[in-house]
Amino acid sequence: MRKTPLYDTHVALGGRMVDFAGWALPVQYPTGPLAEHHAVRTAAGLFDIDHMGQFELSGPDADPYLQYIQVWDTDRMQPYEAHYSLLLYSDGAIVDDIFLYRLPDRWLIVVNAANRAKDLAWLRANALGFDVDLIDRSDETCMLALQGPAAEVILQQLTPAPLAELATRTAVETTIAGVAALVGRTGYTGEDGFELYFPAEQAAPLWQALLEAGAGHGLLPCGLAARDSLRFEACMPLYGHEIDAQTNPLAARLGWVISWDKEFVGREALLKVKLEKPSTLLIGFEMVEKAVPREQYPIAIGDEIVGRVTTGMKSPTLDRFLGMGYAPAAHSAVGTEISVVIRGQPKLARIVKRPFYQPRYR
Repeated sequence: MRKTPLYDTHVALGGRMVDFAGWALPVQYPTGPLAEHHAVRTAAGLFDIDHMGQFELSGPDADPYLQYIQVWDTDRMQPYEAHYSLLLYSDGAIVDDIFLYRLPDRWLIVVNAANRAKDLAWLRANALGFDVDLIDRSDETCMLALQGPAAEVILQQLTPAPLAELATRTAVETTIAGVAALVGRTGYTGEDGFELYFPAEQAAPLWQALLEAGAGHGLLPCGLAARDSLRFEACMPLYGHEIDAQTNPLAARLGWVISWDKEFVGREALLKVKLEKPSTLLIGFEMVEKAVPREQYPIAIGDEIVGRVTTGMKSPTLDRFLGMGYAPAAHSAVGTEISVVIRGQPKLARIVKRPFYQPRYR
């Protein structure tokens, strides 16, 4: 397994280390995932997300190349703006979901850890004919997430940047505890917060500085379990669960990120899905009968298996048994009754509105 620069720090804090996409990462600390989850909702949590990939894109053709290779209209982005987007195969299925940062002299492309090598190969294979430089900065850059309603107060103690002026999905190049860093007001928890990019050799001292700054504000170090339950409540997709190489963005209800008035890889195939309508759609549901809907449990309508659960759990914030999964588009309306088959027994559930938890961004 690969290790982030903070591996020894996590072990010293009592983090329970597990294999995630080939990386040794803390799934939880002694405080436990529920305490970590609630800390992010009520105060703040600090996550090591350095397993994610960070690619730097520059060169004369960087802008037209990026327009071609992903679905969002990057001409709409000003310097220091950030946006969620997708890489697609030519058949319209999802290579990966990504985050883009437009910087004055370059682009930052953030990708999922499990897809880092695949994404880099895909981006390079499709760069033929474009004069661009694509560099994998993942190993030399550390990436942390500071999330929660107290995140701004905590981080402001360590940076001269006026964070109150930094809007959601924007970024600033500044310093944190004297370390040069890119600070993005982005995240994956449904809360206000920041993602921090800085030299990897500064990981341990900066992690410690953040914990010390947050000591009086309820900050906890958080692991993968809390990260998953937080993103789940906000119904944010996870690659390999809600989206993958067999899923198209329209079925996954990610049509809002697609800019149809430009050319991009996969556009024609996706336009066909748009015109003919997707046959299945991602749904959110609540268990009517008390039970935990785990990943891969069958979803049934009547006696027919029609789909699978992609993520399910008891929501720590809402205290309800909730899940996401795919169902036929004709049976995807809010209020529709379905069954989740648990150990061979159908348990009644009902389709509900997504997201389960309304994100609280600036």
